[in-house]
Amino acid sequence: MAEHHHDHEHHHHVEMPEKSRIEEALSKYNLEISDEEVKEAVKKIIAEKVHENDTPEVKQFLMGSVELTTLKTTDSDESVLAFTERVNQFDEAYPNLPHVATICVYPRFAKIVAETLEVDGVEIACVSGSFPSSQALIEVKTIETSLAVKDGATEIDMVLSVGAFLSGDYETVCDEIQQMKEACGDKKMKVILETGCLKTASNIKTASILAMYSGADYIKTSTGKEQPAATPEAAYVMCQAIKEYYEQTGIQIGFKPAGGLNSVMDALIYYTIVKEVLGEKWLTNQWFRMGTSRLANLLLSEVIGEEVKFF
Repeated sequence: MAEHHHDHEHHHHVEMPEKSRIEEALSKYNLEISDEEVKEAVKKIIAEKVHENDTPEVKQFLMGSVELTTLKTTDSDESVLAFTERVNQFDEAYPNLPHVATICVYPRFAKIVAETLEVDGVEIACVSGSFPSSQALIEVKTIETSLAVKDGATEIDMVLSVGAFLSGDYETVCDEIQQMKEACGDKKMKVILETGCLKTASNIKTASILAMYSGADYIKTSTGKEQPAATPEAAYVMCQAIKEYYEQTGIQIGFKPAGGLNSVMDALIYYTIVKEVLGEKWLTNQWFRMGTSRLANLLLSEVIGEEVKFF
């Protein structure tokens, strides 16, 4: 954060406390991590550990961790209603299988999902705060969030201000997350880091710490609207950050890979990374979620042993 030092001379009285607070928070973590080391660690986990999790039990667990997502320009009241009805029908069709964890939609559809959803224990998540760019005034972001919650959202997925982060303006990044968390009230908030835009392991770790420090209940890899979306390397770094944050504060933060989860193997890789880095305590559908639209059918097909296109 050296690039900020010249500011201190000019605005000593205003800037200093905020800066040092964030600097102090970051100083407790090792942010000098090399991309190469991360790559090697992930390679090792995939080679040595994934196969032991390739079981019907794990696939069944993963079904219950899915955040079934529709975030299309073409979404309509009708399509979202039908989407929600599939979740209701699933509960009747497969009473012995876990239902999805969440339905994730745009805020304008929160009310429809809330009125249509009949399955207990399925959360209603809304992407809020000018998703996916996050390029709106903070007042607009917080109002959108308050309205989503009022309409029935039980979780809010927001995008970190990536531009501000990359310019080193960590104050704005943290302040916006705090204000969004206030707008959520008692509802859970996920902060999407958009790891593909952050590029380096060091940036991803820094963004993870800032998000958790500012009130995130979950950290999430990607919106799925930027490439690359989720990667095992980004997941590994984020899980390391969650682990260190938990050791420092005793606060458990959830993890959600999203975007680019196209196969059952992808799901197993993320599950294995969480298991190896964070351990059993995170292997519940409260702390581990996967954002996807296509994976639910693939997992279901593997669990019941024939190809099904249910969702």
